[in-house]
Amino acid sequence: MPQQNQNPAKPRLLLANDHQIVIDGLRTLLSTEYELCGSAANGLELVKLAEALKPDVVVADISIPLLNGIDAVAQLRARSEHIKVVFLTMHPDVTYLSKALAAGAAGCVLKHAASDELLAALRAALREETYVSPQLQLDSVRELLLNPAKRQAKAELELTPRQRALLRLLAEGKSAKEIGAALDISPRTVETHKYKMMDDLGVKTTAELVQHAVRIGLIHP
Repeated sequence: MPQQNQNPAKPRLLLANDHQIVIDGLRTLLSTEYELCGSAANGLELVKLAEALKPDVVVADISIPLLNGIDAVAQLRARSEHIKVVFLTMHPDVTYLSKALAAGAAGCVLKHAASDELLAALRAALREETYVSPQLQLDSVRELLLNPAKRQAKAELELTPRQRALLRLLAEGKSAKEIGAALDISPRTVETHKYKMMDDLGVKTTAELVQHAVRIGLIHP
């Protein structure tokens, strides 16, 4: 929920996590250097609040409901390239990290890392730099860090943010009406997007489409 700006001298921070205890902990940890301007409990709320509040930096969990953090960031970056997002993740998997960097993340920090790491990542983001937890810095990740053009090319091979959001909801068993309500589109538009994805991906059934969602990490099997 939005909060009033009380200290404009500090960088404005937006948090996105579906656990209030984590929000409270991050607020306590970061309040000396940052002003919390709002918090979101899911990816759709993150997109709306970021556009309304225009924070300097965002700390988001990758695994948040309705629209995962990576897809939320892709939507935000498509609308405003200046936004800086640092991900907190429990996944020591370079697949998630590669997707996060391709979507435009400024950093990724493992949840079990020391608090100093998150602070370092936020400072780096505000300096227009990218920070990744040392445990995640494998050769494939370093290549993405050193080659922004390749990072962009990887992003362009993915489904669009809207397609990914729709596919995730579809894979979660939501009806066309429920998906339309969540994404603010009509059920007919949902079906149009669905069949276009099936055609683009070369699949013939909804089940195969859901299998693709699992394969690219949108949902867990």
